[in-house]
Amino acid sequence: MKKESNKVITKSDLTKLGLRSSLVCLTFNYERMMASGFTYVQVPLLRKIYKNDKEGLKEALADNMEFINTHPNFVGFLTGLLLSLEEAHEERGIIKGIKTALYAPLAGIGDALFWFTLLPIMAGICSSFALEGNIIGPILFALVYLALVVLRIPLTHFGYKLGTKSIETINENAAKISKAAGIVGIMVIGGLIATYISLQLTVTIPLNEGITLDLQTEMLDKIFPNLLAITYVGILYYLLKKKNIKPVLLILGTFIIVLACSYFGIL
Repeated sequence: MKKESNKVITKSDLTKLGLRSSLVCLTFNYERMMASGFTYVQVPLLRKIYKNDKEGLKEALADNMEFINTHPNFVGFLTGLLLSLEEAHEERGIIKGIKTALYAPLAGIGDALFWFTLLPIMAGICSSFALEGNIIGPILFALVYLALVVLRIPLTHFGYKLGTKSIETINENAAKISKAAGIVGIMVIGGLIATYISLQLTVTIPLNEGITLDLQTEMLDKIFPNLLAITYVGILYYLLKKKNIKPVLLILGTFIIVLACSYFGIL
């Protein structure tokens, strides 16, 4: 049974929690990912909730030290939600279940919205400014990143207010949000491939005396501009996802291929 309790978490506490959530990755490791940072973020409020209950605090800390890996921008939202349940002294199984059910969808949504969409777009725009010698490039990118940090504060308040209703809300909209953000992300990645990856053949084929055919400009570019770039990225993606080849090996292989092709005058 759920125990009733007076609310001890204030708006000021939630604001501090949102800012403190920025520290979640300071102790990131490959055993429990964000677990220690995720627990550290909540410690002040857990101590406040379980001020006179050492066993309750011990159980809450132990639960939060279990494996978790979510998106940093949604850590405030998730901790706000979980702390609202801790404050209401919900059963530990319910709190753990909601945490387990939410952290992965939030990670997917956050990656699609921020890592694969917003920041790549802004990085491309700001890099263009910077390459032209315009100082607004780095300033604009810094302001956007700062805005994402500040965004964690209202998200923390929002998570706390939603309480147990959050899981239903997220599950209802996660598929739509991820799909929409994924489509935009694919468009952005396609644009970045064409803009920043350059693979140009230097091979020419002699046809008649004094006449040669440039494979790159007179054949490949006329069929499909940047065909080599997108083909090579597709091959790397296939090897990474389907064959589980480590990224380090793919990077090393790329260096070797580029050097060899350059030496023999192919690229």
